[in-house]
Amino acid sequence: MSRHLPVRLPDFVDERRVTRYQYAVVTLCGLVMFLDGFDTQAISFMAPHIAADWGLQSAALGPVFSAALVGLMIGYLVLSPLSERFGHRRVIIGAAVIFGVTTLGTAGAENVTELLVLRLLAGIGLGAAAPSAVTLTGEFSPKRLRASFVLAIYCGFSVGFAVAGPVSGWLIPAHGWRIMPWVGALAPFLLVPVLLKWLPESPLWLVKQGTDAGIDRAYGTLRRIGRELPERPAKHDGPVVVLDEPDGGSTRAALSALVTRKQIVGTVLLWLVFMINLGEFYALQSWLPTMLSDLGDSNSVVVTATTLTTVGGIAAAFVTGPAMDRLGAFATLAVLYGVGFVFVALTGVVLHSPVWLLLTATFLAGVSVSGGQKSLIALAAVYYPAAIRSTGVGWALGIGRVGGILGPLAVGTAIGAGWSASAVFYALSVPMLLAGLVVLRLGARDRTRSDRGPVPEPTEPAEQPAVTGP
Repeated sequence: MSRHLPVRLPDFVDERRVTRYQYAVVTLCGLVMFLDGFDTQAISFMAPHIAADWGLQSAALGPVFSAALVGLMIGYLVLSPLSERFGHRRVIIGAAVIFGVTTLGTAGAENVTELLVLRLLAGIGLGAAAPSAVTLTGEFSPKRLRASFVLAIYCGFSVGFAVAGPVSGWLIPAHGWRIMPWVGALAPFLLVPVLLKWLPESPLWLVKQGTDAGIDRAYGTLRRIGRELPERPAKHDGPVVVLDEPDGGSTRAALSALVTRKQIVGTVLLWLVFMINLGEFYALQSWLPTMLSDLGDSNSVVVTATTLTTVGGIAAAFVTGPAMDRLGAFATLAVLYGVGFVFVALTGVVLHSPVWLLLTATFLAGVSVSGGQKSLIALAAVYYPAAIRSTGVGWALGIGRVGGILGPLAVGTAIGAGWSASAVFYALSVPMLLAGLVVLRLGARDRTRSDRGPVPEPTEPAEQPAVTGP
């Protein structure tokens, strides 16, 4: 029996074929991301009806849109590190409950202040859940498929984003805008019992707790991946689980680990790319409909072009995920940003061209901008070790929201200054090229770090690599 032991992480997952159990875990994480996408877009379709119902100018709801983004930032920066203390499963389920309750409360909101507070709290819940969903997906994915699996769950976000439009168009005219919060709350309320029953806790996190009960739970989860493992062995059989990943057993706080001497430069470079990409994404989503409408395009063309930017991001995942796993995450993303430089500029060229050329260009721009964002999250999941992955992804997303705020503001300023739509797209293409160059620099740094091997922190005591059972 002992010949099967110890179980070595992450080698145990990396060396096996993916099982149905692992696919189920990834699917549950994808459903959590679906909630994020649906909620993010649904409020945009509700806003005109809320303004009409309350007798407001549409501009008065601007703070409501910002509240959700601020909430996401708080969730990413403040709550995501809590998963390193309380576990990823608890954070995901707790965040889903918060999101469901606050979304349901939106149905009873009577003024902008109430709506703003509820949207802020809903954003906090969603922001807390996403990094843990990425971390669990990464931990239950073999290294050779990790980027593809992380991209897959972020396609759940895009699907939720896309589904919100048709659902809103179907329900709001018949039942009013308050039906949408009921739908938005029903989804997490239905999902939470499923998560309670089927979503496992991170085996790595459980083992790091060092308790007998935690190690038993981790071993039981790993037996669902490798059925050849024996029943829980007696303590005289020796080590049960060994954490082989660098820093896997470190007790250093995850947040401080992001800015250690060997991580700080890579972390800052990654934050810079997140800010650029999120700035591009929100600038495109915020201003593309307005710019096309001002150019005289019909409403159907405006809706189709805007939707194709999201569809392009989903399509990109089918190519960039396998490419990142097989050809390298950094090289693939740098190439994607490089062609994004061309595609975004091309959109500016064809604004006055036949509709099919315009739609093709917006689709390709979505491939690079929306697809780049998903791929960047996958890169972060590959770049950071499992011990700090949730905090690393969460802080990258949170800091990236600064770009998400500045991007639309910059485009609005340019349009107010009299820039043409074509000039705006030419200007937006330049940061894509910069992002590609930064990713190449980050990749070079990562290769250097890998060649040198893990560098021990001088201020930390030596850690024992093995965690044993009772």
